[in-house]
Amino acid sequence: MSNMYLSSFNFLVQCLCTSTTNMAFKHFMIAALILLGAWACQATSRTLPEASMFERHEQWMIQYGRVYKDEAEKSVRFQIFMDNVKFIEEFNKDGRQSYKLAVNEFADQTNEEFQASRNGYKMAVSSRPSQTTLFRYENVTAVPSSMDWRKKGAVTPVKDQGQCGSCWAFSTIAATEGITKLKTGKLISLSEQELVDCDKTGEDQGCEGGYMEDGFEFIVKNKGIALEASYPYTAADGTCNSKEEASRAAKISGYEKVPANSETALLKAVANQPVSVSIDASGVAFQFYSSGVFTGECGTDLDHGVTAVGYGKTSDGTKYWLVKNSWGASWGDSGYIMMQRGVAAKGGLCGIAMDASYPTA
Repeated sequence: MSNMYLSSFNFLVQCLCTSTTNMAFKHFMIAALILLGAWACQATSRTLPEASMFERHEQWMIQYGRVYKDEAEKSVRFQIFMDNVKFIEEFNKDGRQSYKLAVNEFADQTNEEFQASRNGYKMAVSSRPSQTTLFRYENVTAVPSSMDWRKKGAVTPVKDQGQCGSCWAFSTIAATEGITKLKTGKLISLSEQELVDCDKTGEDQGCEGGYMEDGFEFIVKNKGIALEASYPYTAADGTCNSKEEASRAAKISGYEKVPANSETALLKAVANQPVSVSIDASGVAFQFYSSGVFTGECGTDLDHGVTAVGYGKTSDGTKYWLVKNSWGASWGDSGYIMMQRGVAAKGGLCGIAMDASYPTA
């Protein structure tokens, strides 16, 4: 009970205990006491959950450094935060799924806002050059039962694209970092920002979205790509820095497409190198994924570029793809997601096998 209600109760009790109080007044005070008690209980039951959620929002703001421009914006964001938290808690309480959700840094965004700022994949409308028709792993007959390119030293730490639709650049670079490690024995972090600023090939439009194969094409024609340290990421469109662009740290000879709608073909490719893949990451469950093998719900409207860096099988026999995202290490399982592998849909879960490609050394 709040201090205000407690003070009122104390006052009424004192009045009732005063010897000079007449009988009629005592009856009035008893009735008032009953009404005040009912009012207090009703008010408390109505406000405590919201007060608790408000405190959680305040703590969340501190954790993620969130600052709002005014109280009006804060009020709107609080309501969105509360709705998302309720969705997450109800989902986890249900317990029928093989994966869990968690409150993360995107908890004050609607799903529509989240998609607009984070998903920037654009499928090319024109056909690719003839060099993409070859699939060098076609005749591979045996692959390891599991693969994790992180353990092979071919994956750089998880990066964060920020409020910029540059997922395509991060997927392009992650796959290029992987093949560079396999080719040279050295793992180096390459520049996504160079692609954002300088690559206007095909569908590539910086923070407005792009296509991984166009990114590979740029690296080939540009005769390489700069180090991240030389051309650091800003999460915004910028003017191409020709001086830094000239400091090429890694090269690729070309790129190839994985035959579409074949998880078997994708498995052969990922067994040999990290692969750029496209997925439908539009769902609320994907936004708040935390751990376990993700099984959907999702469609095949491809909107996000990520990188398949491995595959495996859980102790209960569930097959999965190990996917590196570009939403920071606080999202998902330290920046990664395990997505169910071997589903009935020919395009794979969330369309992961529909449009995949990899660079060649």
